[in-house]
Formats: sequence, structure tokens, C-alpha cells
Amino acid sequence: MTSTVPNAVQHTDATEPITMFGPDFPYAYDDFLAHPAGIGQIPATGHGTEVAVIGGGLSGIVAAYELMKMGLRPVVYEADEIGGRLRTVGFDGCDPELTAEMGAMRFPPSSTALQHYIELVGLETRPFPNPLSAATPSTVVDLKGESHYARTIDDLPQVYRDVMDAWNRCLEEGADFSDMNRAMRERDVPRIREIWAKLVQKLDNQTFYGFLCDSDAFKSFRHREIFGQVGFGTGGWDTDFPNSILEILRVVYTEADDHHRGIVGGSQQLPLRLWDREPQKIVHWPLGTSLSSLHDGAPRPAVTRLNRTAGNRITVTDADGDIRTYPAAIFTGQSWLLLSKIDCDDALFPIDHWTAMERTHYMESSKLFVPVDRPFWLDEDEATGRDTMSMTLTDRMTRGTYLLDDGPDRPAVICLSYTWCDDSLKWLPLSPNERMDVMLKSLGEIYPDVDIRKHIIGNPVTVSWENEPWFMGAFKANLPGHYRYQRRLFTHFMQDRLPADRRGLFLAGDDISWTAGWAEGAVQTALNAVWGVMTQFGGATDATNPGPGDVFDDIAPVELPED
Repeated sequence: MTSTVPNAVQHTDATEPITMFGPDFPYAYDDFLAHPAGIGQIPATGHGTEVAVIGGGLSGIVAAYELMKMGLRPVVYEADEIGGRLRTVGFDGCDPELTAEMGAMRFPPSSTALQHYIELVGLETRPFPNPLSAATPSTVVDLKGESHYARTIDDLPQVYRDVMDAWNRCLEEGADFSDMNRAMRERDVPRIREIWAKLVQKLDNQTFYGFLCDSDAFKSFRHREIFGQVGFGTGGWDTDFPNSILEILRVVYTEADDHHRGIVGGSQQLPLRLWDREPQKIVHWPLGTSLSSLHDGAPRPAVTRLNRTAGNRITVTDADGDIRTYPAAIFTGQSWLLLSKIDCDDALFPIDHWTAMERTHYMESSKLFVPVDRPFWLDEDEATGRDTMSMTLTDRMTRGTYLLDDGPDRPAVICLSYTWCDDSLKWLPLSPNERMDVMLKSLGEIYPDVDIRKHIIGNPVTVSWENEPWFMGAFKANLPGHYRYQRRLFTHFMQDRLPADRRGLFLAGDDISWTAGWAEGAVQTALNAVWGVMTQFGGATDATNPGPGDVFDDIAPVELPED
């Protein structure tokens, strides 16, 4: 039984769990992290040397943590607070355990490198209540004023199953889905590369919507419309229709759209716990050392200027006016900041990399949460026998409404609306209370007998990531023709390919990865950058545990012609 509407093809004969292993760079980051030899070391002559890490989100904290373990001294700069888009907030006047995930809130099991760090710091996860998932008591799909209540997809009208079947056929016929999914489960690198090389050349110029339209399975506009509004896995995906189909294939091949789990107590705990963690295996620094202790409890403030100085060093000016110069630096913030908020020398990067950053396309995203007295939605409607309210997908302003509880007798949280792109921009001019009023009106039209407002026990909390000055958007999503740009950014850690006077500054973060919008991409690119810094300092990985740069030439991303 599929758990989403509609979902990618299921494989009952699969024996290996899927991971975010490729398709662009099929490297086993989870095995790299788990190896007893560790991820590398540097010569003792480099121990204690400062390396700037700009950005205290997950990527920056992972990079800083691993550099510290190698014996370097990471200096973390953070404009706001540790966590980045792993941002967990509370509600004023409410139980502090009642929280809202303003950024990342659901993580697929295929995020295996991320899971390494979740387990390392002792965090627990639990199933996230996506549409029609096993963790969701019920789902309501409301389109064009008509609502359907369901616990599984079999409870929905036949047209929804037809749409699911059309998506499955579209993937098989246009993207070799089963073959690629199987190759990724088996970590069959030659087969992954063979399939993907053909698809990159064939589909780089194609939009998600164009890919659907080219399939006989989606001849019906009505089917495409339903698919866009209801989507698969996480809800409606019509906001992604203008994006490159390659971005969507990366998600479905790795099942990143399904079986999501949330972090108990909030995702921001992960970078915060790494910040405070005292590793037992550490070089140079005494036991009891943590990132927090190296920074006297707080990171350096926002970076305002980056430039190169004599000896090809990286000079960093921060908001306090402090100027420090480093032999190496890692930049983990969203790349647009290098074009706008931070005064940068052109000499920091080759011109082709500047072009790639300028062309990066970010998605907008908004959320609004309210605290409620209890999970009243689980009350049985006496007239229908159904849940009073359900996880809701709709074409109304709210689009996706999620119901989050921690037990029947405890306060709970409703994500009244989670939207992207144009749907997110509609909320931008409105205050939190104005947003809430519109959302409650929309939900009132779906649930006319439910008084949501009477259960609200605190003020709403909201975010529009495009309006956050140190983010300027939620996450990268490549447009057609952007594959070459993304390849430049992802491969930047291989600095022996760069001019000698353009080395020493490394890019990381989920927008540098192939899987933007997923925390796994932030972790993977952090590890790439750590490998790059280690190599710059004359270090190396153990021969039994080669790093991403050691095997790069064997599994490098497809390179498309520039002419």
C-alpha cells in the first residue's frame, strides 16, 4: 500500500535501504563517516591553525566540528543564531516544550550522513505526519470546493489513483526509474553513471511541467492539475513545475519525498548539540574541548567583507570591525550573500563560479504555526464518525496544513499553512495575525463546523524565508539549463582544478549540493570542504577510507559541453 498521493514506484523485492547515493556523485558519505580510521588527518605542523567557517547552520557546524577533531581551530562566524534553517522556535507564554519548525522539519531515511550526526548527539526521531502516511490519522484533499476524507489512497476517488499511476508510468518511461532506483540501492556506480549521463544530456533543458506534458501518461490537463495540487510525498508540487526535471528526479530516485521523520524536540538541537559536544577522539586539543569552548561560548558576528591578501590568504572583516586573516576559509551561507550582503573581492572566485552563484535560483517559502490546547482534531465527529479535522491539502490559500501533537492530553501545534514560491509571496505583505485570519477563513470553508480559533492558546509564529536578510530564500532549485552552474559550485572543493590564486576559500551548504533543500546536502558538502581544507594543509585520508576528493575522478559529475 503506498503511503503518499501519488508516490514513486514501490519495490517490494528491494533488500537494501535507499540512500542519497548519487546520481550526480555516487559517493558513500555514510560509510566514510562510519569508518574506524576516521575521515583524515593533517600534519602536526598545522595543528592549532585557525580556519574561518562562515555560517553557523548545519553545514558550518559539521565542518567546524570535523576540522576541530583534526586539530585545526575553526573560527565560526554567524550573523543570527546557530542552526541556520534548522530553526526551532517556541511560543511566548506557552510550555517551552511546545515548538515550531520554521525551517527543516522532516527528514527522509535516505539522509544517511545526516543520520550519523543525529545518532552521534543522541537525538530521537519519529514519523512525520505527511499526507496519507502511516503516522497521519487522516487526510483531507480539498480541490475546487470538493473535499475527500481518506486514511489511505484507496479511500480517495479513482481519479487520484489514476494520477498516481500516471506519475509512476511517466517516471518509468521518461526516466528509467526502476532501473536507477535499483542501482542506487545496490550502489552500482557504473550503472548509476550510465543511466544518469544519458538523462542529464537529454533532460537538462526540460522543465518539470514539460516532462509531464511529454508523457502520454499525462495527456489529461485535469490529471496534471491534480498532480500539481496534490503532488506526491510531501504535498502539491506545482510550485516546482518551472524547475528543472533533474531536480525532481534527484528527489524521487532517492525516495527523499517519502517516509519522513521529525526530530523529537526540534531540529535545531542537532547543530546546537554539535556546538557543545566534546568528542572523545580528537587530535591536538585536550579532552573536554568543544566548539563552544574554543569560542568562549559564542561564535563571531556576521561577516561584512571578504578579500584576498598577500600569500593568497583570506581576510575576514566582521560586524564588530574585527579583521582576521586565515590560510583557509569555508563559506556555508547561501551564495547570494556573496553578491549582496558581504563586500567581496572579485578575486575570491573564478569568473565562472561568480556566474554560477549569480544564476542560482532560490525558492520562496512561508510557514505559520499556532499553539492549541490539545489535539482536538482527533475528536470523533458524531455525525460522520470521522476525525474532526485532518491533515489538509487544498488549492485554497493554505495549501498544506499539518497537525502535530505529543499525546492526547498535551498542548499541540498546527502548521496552518506551508507554501512555496508564488503561494509564499501571497503572504509576504501580511502580518502574522493577518496571515492567521486568512488561513482560518480558508480552513473554515473546509471545516465549517470546527472552531479552530477557540483552541488557540498563543500568538502565531511565522516566517517567509525570502524576507530573511541572511537567507533571501528558502533553498536552491535549478532551472532548466542550470546543470553546468551547479556542477561548478559542487566541484569547487577540488581546488587543484582552480588557478593557484583562486584557492583557499571553499564553498559548502545545501545550495552547493545536488540535493538543495535537504539537510543531507548540507552535510555532504561540509564533508567535501573539510576534505579540501585537509588536503590544503598537506593532510590525507587513510588508504582504507578514501574521501570524496580521493575518488573524484572515478565518479565525477557528468560534464556537459560549454559550446
